Amino acid sequence: MAPRIIAGRFKGRRLKVPRGPAVRPTTERVREAVFDILGPRVAGARVLDLFAGTGAMALEALSRGAARAVLIEADPESIRAANDNVESLEVADQVRIVRRDARQGPGPGDDRFDLIFVDPPYGETAAVEALEAVGRSGRLDPDGIMIVEHATQLDLPDVTKHLERADRRRYGRTCVSFYVRRQTEREDSRR
Repeated sequence: MAPRIIAGRFKGRRLKVPRGPAVRPTTERVREAVFDILGPRVAGARVLDLFAGTGAMALEALSRGAARAVLIEADPESIRAANDNVESLEVADQVRIVRRDARQGPGPGDDRFDLIFVDPPYGETAAVEALEAVGRSGRLDPDGIMIVEHATQLDLPDVTKHLERADRRRYGRTCVSFYVRRQTEREDSRR
């Protein structure tokens, strides 16, 4: 069954998903838990969705009041599904879809983001590569959060050069790690 938007103005709307094993949308249970944790931070947020797939995380954020979203995805079938989902929800004016390898992180023309969702294929090093790319880019707002979905057996670092893990939650075989900019970087960026 196709995933649906859980809450907000698009609650209950189904999302298109390409057929085949290439796409593994975030389960509704995990998506709901993540957004419960984020709570009011979503309203007005600038969102980046790396390894966007169908765009479910970014579209859920928009449904809950996020201001705009950039979706980065390399797979053409997923991009088609994301475009169809954006059109069906009539949010094209709030969304930009970019075809690029998400391991490279945000592009040079992108602003800072309040929320960055990362959901790479399980069993790959892409999550670590995305962490490093986002950290180097400086595109995570000083008060922003990077949310990384990964398999429980993937051991992500607690601290990178630019980011530190603030929380980690487990949902069956899925883990969600929440990263923020390191304290020294947050202080430097506010000066």
